[in-house]
Amino acid sequence: MSSPNLIKSILKSKNVNITKSNFDEDYAFPRHHLPKILKDDNKTPLVLVACGSYSPITYLHLRMFEMAQDHFKEKEEFELIAGYYSPVSDGYGKEGLAEAKHRVKICQLAVESTSDWLMVDSWESRQEQYQRTAVVLDHFDHELNDIGGGIKTSTGERKKIKIMLLAGGDLIASFGHPGVWSPEDLHHIVGHYGCVIIERTGTDVYGFLLSHDVLYEHRMNISVIKQLIHNDISSTKVRLFVKRNMSIKYLLPNPVIDYIYEHGLYKAKPDTTYST
Repeated sequence: MSSPNLIKSILKSKNVNITKSNFDEDYAFPRHHLPKILKDDNKTPLVLVACGSYSPITYLHLRMFEMAQDHFKEKEEFELIAGYYSPVSDGYGKEGLAEAKHRVKICQLAVESTSDWLMVDSWESRQEQYQRTAVVLDHFDHELNDIGGGIKTSTGERKKIKIMLLAGGDLIASFGHPGVWSPEDLHHIVGHYGCVIIERTGTDVYGFLLSHDVLYEHRMNISVIKQLIHNDISSTKVRLFVKRNMSIKYLLPNPVIDYIYEHGLYKAKPDTTYST
């Protein structure tokens, strides 16, 4: 378990406000799916982090990690050892954003029922104010490498874990919106850490990389993955379906659907057509 005082001292210079929020349990960085030993000492251990609202999490959010896993299986440089979801805090203030503790819980229900290598970190969700993605990635670097010491190799030595941001093409397109991302943060995110982009229908990621100065500068630290099966499930559509009392079965894992109805999220009403 990470020490709150240690995290506060490390990240204080980044204007991060540590708060207990209204979560029922104290914060602990999840490590239960992290392997103890690297399988291939010649590869660089890699952890992917996906930041977002997840209001609610959908099968597309889960598929992103699976597509990334298939991608890195064919690469000789990296060994993908784990993936993390990091839901934004309530301070993000986005319309349709369910309370942070609920969004974290539904993400946990989704990965617990479907995956043996994905985890949910609630640190970002617990912050009083919205945290920049650059700061969130620094938090993961601190937990995995400063506190966790990286990962052991077969010889007993320890290797630093590389952290990369996993994102959809729509998020990357926002990199070009004036005033949304500072150049310093983009250099830090893409240059220092790296980015894995899932290309979605209707997005020209390669064209955008060519036109964006910062991304083009760090293009060798960016991996683009094409969707072989197109999936346009969105959290926005799911919220609308719930609001209109339409079925959301087969769009989300069943435990997530149950939780949404049980807690009345997104103005949900009992759906008599849904059964587990």
